[in-house]
Amino acid sequence: MAFWWPLLVLAAAYALCRVLLFLIPPTVPSMEVDASDVLEEVNQNKEDSFIYIPRKGKATQTDKVRCYEPATMKYLGYFPALTPDEVREHVAQASKAQKIWSKSSFKQRRQFLRILLKYILEHQDLICEISSRDTGKTMVDASLGEIMTTCEKITWLLDEGEKWLKPEYRSCGRSMLHKRAKVEFYPLGVIGAIVSWNYPFHNVFNPMLAAVFSGNAAVIKVSEHASWSGCFYYRIIQAALLAVGAPDNLVHVITGFAETGQALVSSVDKIIFVGSPGVGRMIMQKASETLIPVTLELGGKDAFIVCEDVDLPNVVQVAVRAALQSSGQNCAGAERFYVHKDIYPTFVSRVVKIIKSISVGPPLSGRYDMGAICMIEHSERLQNLVTDALEKGAEIAGRGSFGNLGEDAVDQFFIPTVLVNVNHTMKIMQEEAFGPILPIMKFSSDEEVIQLANDSKYGLGCAVFSGNQKRAIKIASQLHCGVAAINDFASSYMCQSLPFGGVKDSGFGRFAGVEGLRACCLVKAVVEDRWWPYIKTMIPKPIQYPVSENGFGFQQLLVETLYGISVWDRLRALVNLLKMISEQKATPATRKKRG
Repeated sequence: MAFWWPLLVLAAAYALCRVLLFLIPPTVPSMEVDASDVLEEVNQNKEDSFIYIPRKGKATQTDKVRCYEPATMKYLGYFPALTPDEVREHVAQASKAQKIWSKSSFKQRRQFLRILLKYILEHQDLICEISSRDTGKTMVDASLGEIMTTCEKITWLLDEGEKWLKPEYRSCGRSMLHKRAKVEFYPLGVIGAIVSWNYPFHNVFNPMLAAVFSGNAAVIKVSEHASWSGCFYYRIIQAALLAVGAPDNLVHVITGFAETGQALVSSVDKIIFVGSPGVGRMIMQKASETLIPVTLELGGKDAFIVCEDVDLPNVVQVAVRAALQSSGQNCAGAERFYVHKDIYPTFVSRVVKIIKSISVGPPLSGRYDMGAICMIEHSERLQNLVTDALEKGAEIAGRGSFGNLGEDAVDQFFIPTVLVNVNHTMKIMQEEAFGPILPIMKFSSDEEVIQLANDSKYGLGCAVFSGNQKRAIKIASQLHCGVAAINDFASSYMCQSLPFGGVKDSGFGRFAGVEGLRACCLVKAVVEDRWWPYIKTMIPKPIQYPVSENGFGFQQLLVETLYGISVWDRLRALVNLLKMISEQKATPATRKKRG
């Protein structure tokens, strides 16, 4: 006991010190970001704060990206549509800065994250308001989809990021027992990202955080539908980088249309794309010219499966939230609902009751549950999907209501709609809607719902609900998708240690988690001597040049010694191998004696 007592005291003291260090908050400086020109009351007083009438049809390359509030059509300003030469200049500047940043310490990188986190926590209302104005979503949806997800990613990187970027030692195998094998992770250079409009804050921060923490630079092209907010969020990044002494031009946010994005793909060391499958294919084609790695996070048509043994009131609330994710602008939102026939009528009636209570209107002008649709003419496309379903036998079980849109109401709103009697011949069950539509279909057995859920060209995520967790897990394991939630929805994305991505037309590659962080790295396999300089690699005599007559026989015995099926097979081969070596050594001596 006298021997162990001092060790116990030391262990207790060490644990106490760790607890005290945990309780002591780190020193994180505050930073100021100029937001005077983006505050709503300022813009309302500007002479150019007029109602904007956007052009209809596909966006074309012009010299300006014009921005407006989708809920009110108030003009917000414009940003330059960069030319290919301008894009290449941005990438060149970022590349120069990255060479300096690649030598930065993890301590410096963590401080960058802490400064960002502190600013986000202190300015949640500003960040959410800007997202709301630029995309039409409500403040609550902005907080859920923008703030929480970004804070979770930052805290995961703070807690675990360094661990997963340090060298990782691996087993060396039977033939290399005298070696040490490891994987090292080095920055790739400049990470390019082309991101969508639905989460303007998180979609900028998500690739930037992984890129910068792993020692890279980042050049991010924001969507032409969310350039105003993206360029303000860039100011936050710039201020935080300046606060930690990072080199100038490490991160860039650029604006433009297709030509701008194509130039970015041609210039960077890796590209991350969040968008549609059609554009994703063009990104791949362009990336093939320089053979850079590509991560594609494309469309989704997630299945939401409800078995008959669930806690129905809770599941109904989750289902409505899943369908209306981000004011009907659902990235990772559920778009196909499969409900067991035994609870189908009850489920539908409860969903309809909630949907009818939902009001739609300008998100910052009143207490509304849903805001506007961001993209031009998208409400018309949503209505076409509903019309197609109705013509093929579906019925509208219930709809939400419009709030006070006023005299200047614009065609950027779509009330949530519940469809019943749907089937897979309808476009609403096959095409990505990106809108607040709940098509609900019956199923009779687990086998049937698995087949239905897999009958899609998309494979991003799924959610399975059952009172029997093993049953839910079994169903989810047979669905061909990249993300699954058991008795929950989209919870996997809040676990930032997990990778995120899909299969089929939902893309490939992963961001988030260990896999996403390491995807920003050059992964290098390294083998070194374990006991250098005492044990070194030497080529065995029989296979040294010129190769001896029994060289192949020696090699055969070596393979059997290392990989024989049983221990006895390997021992027998080893004995024969040693015998061959001894005979070869004896042969020259015998010849010399005879000579």
